[in-house]
Amino acid sequence: MTQAPARSRTARRRHDREIVVLAVPAFGALVAEPLFVMADSAIVGHLGTAQLAGLGIASALLTTAVSVFVFLAYATTAAVSRRVGAGDLPSAIRQGMDGIWLALLLGAAVIAVVLPTAPSLVGLFGASDTAAPYAVTYLRISALGIPAMLVVLASTGVLRGLQNTRTPLYVAIAGFVANAVLNVVLVYGAGLGIAGSAWGTVIAQCGMATVYLWVVVRGAHRHGASLRPDIAGIRASAQAGVPLLVRTLSLRAILMIATAVAARLGDADIAAHQIILSLWSLLAFALDAIAIAGQAIIGRYLGAGDAQGARDACRRMVEWGVAVGVVLGLIVVLSRPAFLPLFTGDSAVKDTALPALVIVAVSQPVCGVVYVLDGVLMGAGDGPYLAWAMLLTLAVFTPAALLVPTFGGGLTALWGAMTLMMAMRLVTLWLRTRSSRWIVTGATR
Repeated sequence: MTQAPARSRTARRRHDREIVVLAVPAFGALVAEPLFVMADSAIVGHLGTAQLAGLGIASALLTTAVSVFVFLAYATTAAVSRRVGAGDLPSAIRQGMDGIWLALLLGAAVIAVVLPTAPSLVGLFGASDTAAPYAVTYLRISALGIPAMLVVLASTGVLRGLQNTRTPLYVAIAGFVANAVLNVVLVYGAGLGIAGSAWGTVIAQCGMATVYLWVVVRGAHRHGASLRPDIAGIRASAQAGVPLLVRTLSLRAILMIATAVAARLGDADIAAHQIILSLWSLLAFALDAIAIAGQAIIGRYLGAGDAQGARDACRRMVEWGVAVGVVLGLIVVLSRPAFLPLFTGDSAVKDTALPALVIVAVSQPVCGVVYVLDGVLMGAGDGPYLAWAMLLTLAVFTPAALLVPTFGGGLTALWGAMTLMMAMRLVTLWLRTRSSRWIVTGATR
């Protein structure tokens, strides 16, 4: 009678070790990414208001363009980890190379679109006559680094699939430091202004991509995997990414709708919304780190044909998601009085944000489970279901959010609608993982 509980405790400890080993470095790498934009903003901000405004517009466009292709990391992680679980490392790296080749092709396509249309894209944001030229300059130069940015995404997916999240952390830290140094040297030392900031980012991203390619190519040579582009493999990577692209676009639409509704509520509401959204995004990094661990671990178990191991790992990660969500919620509640003054001294904005932050805090355990289950299903390669589930969530959220200005409740009601959105995601993801349809074992789904 005592052997079963002992085995259960041993399994939990094994899952805990795996989660910590993968999630902690992943969290560090995730946090390092937005520091690129922060460093650029801090350096360019001293050039003038128009330059900073131009950087803000161009960065928003670049961030959107790159984040749309985040499936390069997610789909590659799932595909590579399955093959790792099946014990076929050459095939795993070969699959990773297909994702990298797809990244290069997509990057070239984005450059072809952005370079000639940069003025029109900037114009869509309503940039002023003084800020627009700076935005166009930064956008056109930085666009040259988009292939490198997408290679970084795909290569990160390869290493995560190989159960390696430390290398992406080291590369992200080195990239941040290089970006900051290059920005200072080129903006002020070389006198290139905002163009220097853009070139610094391009050089740093290309350096990161080069390091990743060196690591992957070295692994390919070690295991005898081909580096040549394989049309069928690239097509398979693209097909696996389409559902995740739909999921990402749906989530982006939700965030855009929420911001548009907040803008209709008034200046204090939109200001408070932006503060809360920045905090919400920061909290998401901690939860997404567990999800990234989930992608790698679940894919490996399913590739090894261990369906029960995948279920046990899923259950343990859900417990982690709830626990981390509770801790984050408590931190938000307790830190509200100290947190808001960091962003604003306007009492109206503070009064608007305080009750909405309570909603955010209460929803964190739900968010924890949602992120974990999202990562589990990504690791299982269950992209089509994730796409349909997010489209359904968008359909539920949209009318709830759009009715907020009509029925009142202000920003608190809007973040109530955001919590409804997360609850809807929880229901759809929970129902899927309760079934056996997501569990498909083998080296491929």
